[in-house]
Amino acid sequence: MILVGLTGGIGSGKSTVSALLAARGALIVDADAIVHEIQQPGSPVLAQLAERFGADVLTPDGALDRPAMAAKVFHDPEALAALNAIVHPAVGREMNRRVLEHRHTGRVVVLDIPLLTERPRPGLQGIIVVDVPVETQVQRLVASRGFDEADARARIARQASREDRLATASVVVDNSGPPEALADQIDSVWQWLSSLPPLSPDAVDDMAGVRRD
Repeated sequence: MILVGLTGGIGSGKSTVSALLAARGALIVDADAIVHEIQQPGSPVLAQLAERFGADVLTPDGALDRPAMAAKVFHDPEALAALNAIVHPAVGREMNRRVLEHRHTGRVVVLDIPLLTERPRPGLQGIIVVDVPVETQVQRLVASRGFDEADARARIARQASREDRLATASVVVDNSGPPEALADQIDSVWQWLSSLPPLSPDAVDDMAGVRRD
């Protein structure tokens, strides 16, 4: 298998790039989607969150109340660290499980991780960074996702800087233009992906922390 990371700041259009890679045959392992899956009602992760932060982070039907949780952690670094200590290891284990399912195949596997710059993952063969100017991020968050400008800027500031993210890139996708401008770039990215040498199953096991006795 070929194993790479995909990242980009909030509002960069990373999901669009991810979908275009999937259309070309990539297997996408989406960290954000996994976060939602492991926080479903009745899950161990949700039980831990309720125990740590209180029952008021649950809706009446037992689901995670995301705005309530966000309100508890957004301005409290200690609470955010506690949230991450519960969620991130569970997400990592599930991502590894999905990767390991394909270690004997020739698939191109893309780990779609918003915080890849902040939390580097060993063993990747390269990193695709979806890049846009900060002002474009702000405009998109306000226009498409209903953020007010101050909230948009605060959320961007909490992530890695544009410069730090670009410094990790093997390939950069410029997504500052219209969607139709992406096609040629994604074709080039796919050519690059297809040129990478496949990882051995043992190398994938090492990346996922699988013990071999």
